[in-house]
Formats: sequence, structure tokens, C-alpha cells
Amino acid sequence: MQNIRNIAIIAHVDHGKTTTVDKIIHASKLFAEHQQFDDLILDNNDLERERGITIVSKNVSVRYKGVKINVIDTPGHADFGGEVERVLKMADGVLLLVDAFEGAMPQTRFVLGKAIQLGLKPIVVVNKVDKENCRPDEVHEQVFDLMFNLDATEEQLDFVTLYGSSKNGWMSRDWREKTEDITPLLDAIIEEIPAAPFREGTPQMQITSLDYSSFVGRIAIGRVNRGSLKEGMPISLCKADGSIKKGRIKELHVFEGLGKQKVAEVKAGEICAVTGIEGFDIGDTIADAENPEAMERISIDEPTMNMLFTINNSPFFGKEGKFVTSRHLRDRLFKETEKNLALRVQETDREDSFLVFGRGILHLSVLIETMRREGYELQVGQPQVIYKEIDGVRHEPIEQLVVDVPEDTAGKVIELVSMRKGELNVMEPKGDLQHLEFTIPSRGLIGLRNNVLTATAGEAIMNHRFLAYEPYKGTIPGRNNGSIISMETGPGTAYSIDKLQDRGVFFVDPGEDVYMGMVIGEHNRQNDITVNIQKGKKLTNMRASGSDDNVKIAPAKRFSLEEAMEYIQKDEYLEVTPKSIRMRKIYLDENERNRMSRADA
Repeated sequence: MQNIRNIAIIAHVDHGKTTTVDKIIHASKLFAEHQQFDDLILDNNDLERERGITIVSKNVSVRYKGVKINVIDTPGHADFGGEVERVLKMADGVLLLVDAFEGAMPQTRFVLGKAIQLGLKPIVVVNKVDKENCRPDEVHEQVFDLMFNLDATEEQLDFVTLYGSSKNGWMSRDWREKTEDITPLLDAIIEEIPAAPFREGTPQMQITSLDYSSFVGRIAIGRVNRGSLKEGMPISLCKADGSIKKGRIKELHVFEGLGKQKVAEVKAGEICAVTGIEGFDIGDTIADAENPEAMERISIDEPTMNMLFTINNSPFFGKEGKFVTSRHLRDRLFKETEKNLALRVQETDREDSFLVFGRGILHLSVLIETMRREGYELQVGQPQVIYKEIDGVRHEPIEQLVVDVPEDTAGKVIELVSMRKGELNVMEPKGDLQHLEFTIPSRGLIGLRNNVLTATAGEAIMNHRFLAYEPYKGTIPGRNNGSIISMETGPGTAYSIDKLQDRGVFFVDPGEDVYMGMVIGEHNRQNDITVNIQKGKKLTNMRASGSDDNVKIAPAKRFSLEEAMEYIQKDEYLEVTPKSIRMRKIYLDENERNRMSRADA
């Protein structure tokens, strides 16, 4: 029997997964006394730290009482479900973290369902029991009901529950008894999670993750399922299409602490990184050179949304980005599909445009944000949901939407969701908030968050997850207001913006460079209008007292990347560069726009 435990941490966004991993790392004395480390040790890219979410799953190992514990930190957001689905294959058990106030959220349900299907043993951690209004006992009951509804086995339902606060670094079997540290959690992992079994036979390892090093190229990461892998041994690589490629292992590394350690042999049950193998994809099996046996491939849920990605052809093209051609865009998108399993890229009939399919707005926006930080300039179209034809009937993706709002604004939220074909299923008090659960078409979610946050003065907490495909629900009203479009190119003047403020809300400040056809504001009526904001005041040599009114301009409305993606209309593009996010009409010239709208009609 090997002293290895492989455990994945699953939880909803912001319930404390990465903080718990931090505390496990500190409790196992991985760092020397003089080493200083910040919080969120594993959220190591800028985007993860800024947003406070885990996007890519990561491995770390700690040693405790002579046992090696491989910890896999997984994303909590359903949009990154592709990450979770593949890494759960490496685990023997899961640590389910739930917030002592919020309880099990819809996306916890999504990941937990996957873990229970795989037969993994759960340990439940009710986190943040030091928060006000927390209800640990109710949440414990809720988790039990959730597991029962997900068809958990008797053994899985007989789970151990720990209570504590990851932030303050303590865990206990009773939430009323505060302990000194997090060791009760580590003890529970050793006692409850089965040791990684060693299976005899020919070697077999499924590749579930990728890494890249500029010295050795692509690195395959996975858990050895059977037999042993040795340095320098010849192997077969079983591909998706059934073909088999021969190769040789150059080096083997196991995860030790936050880094990797080179070893000569890795036995079944251990997670390792393999270098020297060419041309592999996630889901391929490294097998015996003489008698290769492929493992069952990882099943990934289908994407529910797509967007058109195209090169930037605006008048400001190439001013801020480094990678601007269609070749750059194509190479980068296809490179992303190698490791981002839930993403699909499809070529269109135009050389410079690609259809990119993903799990949701957040999934696609993280890709766009990563690309702009790498120096890419691109344009994207309005997000579209993917319809399916089932038995001759048009079906669309339906999501479960959960909103927690202050009681006095619950009515507004129900009204907003109902307008978008949402149906209210649950309405119950939760502390001093109202807990609402809806089913709503994915289309209805596009642009909904902005409206809900406006209606609730920013106090609503919204979460959603994909449920199923159901028959088409009918048309959903889009944005009520038209766009204000720039007539000329050049910097806007305070004088003209001031004079036009009664027409709507502007997205640009005086002095900001704009171009003809760029969307510079939201009209307060339904139609689009074209305005000239470059006009200056006519100067005369006469000065009359009181005629020079001070210009008072409302600050420009600014959008985050997701907000802008949800805001644009069908005939608009979002221009994304390393420094700017601009909205524009697809056809910049007004005559061309009118001609195209007549053709569509």
C-alpha cells in the first residue's frame, strides 16, 4: 500500500478554496522560516489574482505524518467546468468547501455531480463559520440533501464534516469549538480518503493536463493508472482517432511541494509530469510499447455559446497591439484549444474571422483578456447561444439562475428576469436577504447582470449554471436604447459633448480620440443617432458677461470587458486592444449602414 492521497478541492467561486490550499501548505511547513509568501499562492497569474477566481487547475503536494497528499485546486465557476472535468480523473477523493452562510450554490452542485459520478469519496468543509448570520447546521443538512439528490452511494453519504475558517487558519469537528490550526482537516484526509491503489500490469497513464517549458517543450501531466513508468522507456501514445504513435519517455517528475522533483520511476497512483513525448493532446493515453491499451477518453460537456473573433480593421488598427494579423489570431486561437478542452474554434468562409465556441461569457472573456495582455488586437461580435435541432424541434440552452437580493428589491429582479422568459421556482428568506431561483434561457442572461445590479444598487449576488436543452422559448426583448455614433474622426470637445448631454449617456471624455462609426454613448431613445462631438465653439472678439457658461459634463460611463460583450448589438463589434476597449458599428460609414439595414429588412 502506498502512502499517497490524491484529493481535489471543489467549491463555488469565493468560498475559500485557494485560501484553504494556502493554509494546508503553511501547516505542512513547506516554506522555510525565512521565506515570505503572499496569500493565494496558487493563483499565480495576474488575471486570477485581480479577479479573485481560479481559472486553471493546479497541483501541489504536501507531506503530513509520513503521507504524501497531492492537492488539486480546481476552478469554482461553471464556465471553467472543462478544467474540473479533466482533473477529477486524477483524484481518489474530494474536499467539498461550502460557505457557512451561502450554502451549496448551483455551481457547487455542477462539480459535485461530476465527482459523485466518478465514485469519489467526499469530505465536507463548512467554511467561514466566523461570519455573521452563518448557519452551519442548516448548511450541513443542505449538503446532505444535495448529495442524496445527486444519487450518492451509502458510502458517499456517510461523509465527515469539518467546520472552521480557512482565513483564520482553524478547522474542527464542531463549529462551536475553535481549534488552534488546520491539522484536524489533514487528519481527516488521511483517515477518510482511500490511499491511491497500486494496480499491477502494463503501464497506462491518461494525460489530463499540459505544461510548457521553453527548455523541454510540452510536458504531459496525469496520474499513472496501472503499472510503472520509467525514465527512458519506450511507450505507445494512443490518440483520439485510434491511431498509435511510438515514443520514448525522456524524464519523469513528481510534484513535491510547489515544484517538481525528478525521479527514475513512477508507480501507479502517483501524479507525474512526463517530458520527451511529441504530438500529444489532453485525453491521450501513454501505454505499453508492445501491448498498448487506451483508457476511456475524458467526456467534456458541449459549449453553449459562440462569438465571432476577427482581426482589428478599425481606423486605429495597429496603434496599440503587437499581434494584429489574421495569422497571429488563427495561431493563438488554435493553440488555446490544445489545453482549454471546453473551447472549440471553427474557421469561417473569411480568412480573417473565426467562430469561437465556449461555456459562457466569462469563459470567452478570460480568453480575450489573456490575449489582449499578450499584445493581441482583435474584434469580437455579439455573443450568440448555440441552438440544437432535437426531433425536428428547435432547442436552446436553459440555465438555473440563483439571485440573493435585499427584500425591498426582490420584486424588481423578478420583473427583470420574467421579461427575459425566466420562471421563478423558489423564493425563500435567507438571513436578511431574499433567495430567488429561476430557470432562464442562456440568451436571457446576456446583459441581465448590468440591469439587475442597477436595479438593486449593486447589492444582488447572481450565479448561474447550465441545466439542459429545452424547446425554444420565443423572442426576448433586447436593449431598449439605441447608440450614439460618432460622425467624424478626432478628439471630442467639451463644448459639443456638453451641448449633446440631453441626448443620452456618453462613454468618452472630452479630448479622447474617436473615429467615424464608433459607438460613443447610449441614446435615450430606441433609435441610433449620429453626432459630431469634434465641433469647437465659434470664437468671436465680443465678450458679453454671462455668455460663457462653465461646461459641466457628467463623467463617461465605463464598461468592463464582460459588460461591453453583453452590451453590444448584432450590428456592432467590440474592438479589444492591449490598452483600450471600444465599441463600434460593423459598417463605419452611415450610408453603408443604412444600405445594409435595408437589405436585412
